[in-house]
Amino acid sequence: MAALSSLPRLTVQGTVRAPGDKSISHRALIFAAMADGPSRIRGILPSADVHATAAALRAMGVDLPALSEDFVVRGRGLAALHSPEGALDCANSGTTTRLLAGLMAGLAGREARFEGDASLSRRPMRRVAEPLTQMGAHIQFEGPPGHDGLPLRVRGAPLTALRYVNSHASAQIKGALLLAGLAAGVEVTVEEPVRSRDHSERMLRARGVALECTDTGVTLAAAQRVLPVDVSVPADPSSAAFFACLAALADEGELRLEDVCCNPTRTGAFDVLRRMGAHLRIEDARDVGGERLGTLIVQPARLQGTEIGGAEIPRCIDELPMLACLASRAEGVTVIRDAQELRVKESDRIRAVVDNLRALGVQAEERPDGLRVVGSMRPLTGHVVTHGDHRLAMAFGVLGALPGNDLTIDDPGCVAVSYPGFWRDLTAATSPRSSVAVSGSPHTPLVIAIDGPAASGKSSTAQWVAKTLDVRHVDSGAFYRALAFLAVESGEPPEHWTAESMLGRASRISWRLTERSVLPLVDGRDQDESLRGSAVTKTVSRVAAMPAVREWVNGQVRAAGAAVDVVVDGRDIGTAVFPAAQLKVFLVADTWERARRRLVQRLGRRPTDAEIAEEAEALVARDAQDATQSAPARDAITIDTTTVTQAEQVERIVALARAARERLRR
Repeated sequence: MAALSSLPRLTVQGTVRAPGDKSISHRALIFAAMADGPSRIRGILPSADVHATAAALRAMGVDLPALSEDFVVRGRGLAALHSPEGALDCANSGTTTRLLAGLMAGLAGREARFEGDASLSRRPMRRVAEPLTQMGAHIQFEGPPGHDGLPLRVRGAPLTALRYVNSHASAQIKGALLLAGLAAGVEVTVEEPVRSRDHSERMLRARGVALECTDTGVTLAAAQRVLPVDVSVPADPSSAAFFACLAALADEGELRLEDVCCNPTRTGAFDVLRRMGAHLRIEDARDVGGERLGTLIVQPARLQGTEIGGAEIPRCIDELPMLACLASRAEGVTVIRDAQELRVKESDRIRAVVDNLRALGVQAEERPDGLRVVGSMRPLTGHVVTHGDHRLAMAFGVLGALPGNDLTIDDPGCVAVSYPGFWRDLTAATSPRSSVAVSGSPHTPLVIAIDGPAASGKSSTAQWVAKTLDVRHVDSGAFYRALAFLAVESGEPPEHWTAESMLGRASRISWRLTERSVLPLVDGRDQDESLRGSAVTKTVSRVAAMPAVREWVNGQVRAAGAAVDVVVDGRDIGTAVFPAAQLKVFLVADTWERARRRLVQRLGRRPTDAEIAEEAEALVARDAQDATQSAPARDAITIDTTTVTQAEQVERIVALARAARERLRR
């Protein structure tokens, strides 16, 4: 187990504030929607899953603005909630589906059809449908015979009281039944073999709801009201756990993880880390809004294998993939048991973790209810298949950050489900900074930002530069086009489009690394041809003008740039998106020449002077509209392309990029 002396040492440093807790974020929105009055929410997690809950609540009539760092939900009580006009798209979020199914079940006379992506549609929903049916709700699975996933339809009804003994601990099922009881005004008791996460209980008590809680159960009294309460969402302990493991695996330094939710039903991973030998302590512990918060200080340690099972499994269920990866670098054997629940998450996490560990050279064994991992310090090399599962991408991303390991991850963009800025924070926390979490590259990701006015040749030049340098190309405009495509597909008139409706669909957009590019996907599929269609082209500028949408797109592009070397083109790339890019280029050209080039590309022939003049007028108008987004950064290198060929443009930028790369290496 001695460290390989030829490898560079990994130093961790600084402070990480993990994003807002996902479980609390979902519930903060739902409870605010049920209350009669305004609730202020700060620090919410703006992830794809939480956006799915927000969009579903809006479809049910809730006055809910775009998610931001600080906003107000103006609840109008349960009576104001109505049946959505269309299906509720839950994207990849099981929490959205199960909690809102419980709420809808208690709303007599109202109904909703729940849909989701391919992964969510495979996840079992009968476990929440059965107790809701016992209460009197009408649940109909609309898939093929025997299928107990999405789509399903929930029809609310006057419910009866329920005492439900669950065979396994599940905060989602418990939360769904409490919501059904609240909506219907009936008593509900839920008992579990061990205590599951108790965020619902804590947050409801803070909102004036009478609950009787024990170590294994909770009882909701009949005829309860939810009061409006302001809430600050603490940092997600499941997200913070990835960085706690990173610090434990490092060679030197320490990480501070701020404002982490230290609810005892959520700290199982930290207990396991301590048992394996990690140096972890909590400072500044305090109670805020019914939840325990603190700052975690984590330092490197020599780790030992352990056994994880029994009552601690519900307290670290989401962190188990990371703990399994951690075990691959610990001395001895680690066994995870009693974790069958992992098989029905976003992926079969038991099989997926074992398959990926084996592919990297780790000795790992799959078991029916868990896995067995033998630790080793051998360098790990190989390709990780995430199955679109954010927890897998982040867990193996941490392994990839360790010196000597050379990993590639097939879908780094899937981390947006719970931690959109993960790759950025991983790069910032390590020294020397590296992109090994995705590409295995031992250097700081090289970012080449290419900007300029419309028709200046940004995209085609960027693609050529990326190919010459053998790095990925990111077309930021493709993300705007993906949102515009979904909006056009919805049939909603463009004049009715809002940032809220756009971001409500954003959870259907992801990205993955191809050999040459960062490719945006719609519903997991490459839709490039459709994204270039005339309907999208006519409306995409309307989408790109929305500030909240721009910030979302910028976040996607930044995540790609924190993962691998990239050439990025688009508006305000060198100013707002990558102000610290190692190379910034601003392309300009005479308006007449830009108009001529655009028409040649569009028409496939030599345009007439009259056609060029008309196009030039349109470009002048577009330049005026985009003036604030097309200003060059102060440190950008301007290249006038009016009288040079594209090959000459590319040659100049490649020379500048190679010089920038050499500076990074030094």
